[in-house]
Amino acid sequence: MRIAFDGHTPWVAPTAWTAPTATLIGRVRMGEQSSLWYGAVIRADCESITVGEQSNVQDGCVLHADPGFPLVLGSRVSVGHNATLHGCTIGDDVLIGMGATVLNGARIGNGVLIAAGALVSQDADIPAGVLVAGVPGKVRRELTPAEREDITANAVSYVDLAAAHQRHATAPATPPSAAVSASGYWGADQAYASSAHSE
Repeated sequence: MRIAFDGHTPWVAPTAWTAPTATLIGRVRMGEQSSLWYGAVIRADCESITVGEQSNVQDGCVLHADPGFPLVLGSRVSVGHNATLHGCTIGDDVLIGMGATVLNGARIGNGVLIAAGALVSQDADIPAGVLVAGVPGKVRRELTPAEREDITANAVSYVDLAAAHQRHATAPATPPSAAVSASGYWGADQAYASSAHSE
């Protein structure tokens, strides 16, 4: 869902994808091949929010920006499920772990990994190429070249995954009975239940 606010309408690049249950409000710009996943919200009612190319904002995330604190997400950034970003600047090739929080004025360098559940404090300045973990988040060590490559590869993989979801979203619906029989899961569950009751 795209909602205009105070004269500003979210702009989404032609090659970007937003899930049917995602919400964009106000001064949002989403770059080429970026994606916004199910239940995620980007609320730019007070300040602008920019999502770079090939970046993904995963299920349940919240991105918001206070006046004077625009939110900028670089390219090839993965924002893990249920993370919260607020008025911060994120460099390129960054992974924000599931449930992490990054607060107003924080600056995250390129090639950084923010661990799941970490809290990056207001106005924190995180250098490039490091692992940040804990509450409050602290630099724990430098990332290896392989780890940095994995961060980029993860973001690129989401480009393909988003394209697959977009295809499924526009495909005709499969009747539930056909979906169940095709998956085989229903039969497996029934077999398990039968064996449990027979003992």
